[in-house]
Formats: sequence, structure tokens, C-alpha cells
Amino acid sequence: MPTIGPIQPIPLPDPEPARGGAVNRAGFRNVLQVAIEQVEGSSRTAEKAVEGFLSGEADDLHSVALATQRAELELDLFLQVRNKVVQAYQEIMRMQM
Repeated sequence: MPTIGPIQPIPLPDPEPARGGAVNRAGFRNVLQVAIEQVEGSSRTAEKAVEGFLSGEADDLHSVALATQRAELELDLFLQVRNKVVQAYQEIMRMQM
């Protein structure tokens, strides 16, 4: 039976500039990549829990329901953050210089 642990925080990149004074421009990309991987991992965990329950390997419906709910909540949170980022980008694009 798979156990469900706490939601792990997304590791943020080091805010210090890279060597030579150049700014690390891959930071935002890395944060998004880690978030996507975390959401996909939760989805895979939920799929495995459902498959295990349907195949009879796991008898605990409660843990399956928790895994699927967790995956759904993480996806909803990711989509809300994505929507806010898109809104912020659109607002910046509407600004006049």
C-alpha cells in the first residue's frame, strides 16, 4: 500500500548571480520545471494507487482517494499559479512606456 507523505516545497534557485556577475536567467525556468515534475509525480502516484486498488494489490480505498485528491489539488494549484503568471505577463505587455 503506497503511503502519502506531505507536499514537498518547490526548491527555489539561488538568487545570487552566477559567476562573473552574469544573472542566472534559467531560474524561473527551473522553478517551473520542478513544479511540473512534482505535479506529474503526484499524478503517477495516484494512477499507481488506483491501478493497485483495481488489481487487488491494495485494500485501502482511503489511501487511493487521498492520492487522487492530492494529485487533483496539486494540479489545480499549478493551474492557478500559471493563470496568475499569464495575467501578470499580459498586464506588463499592456503597460505603456
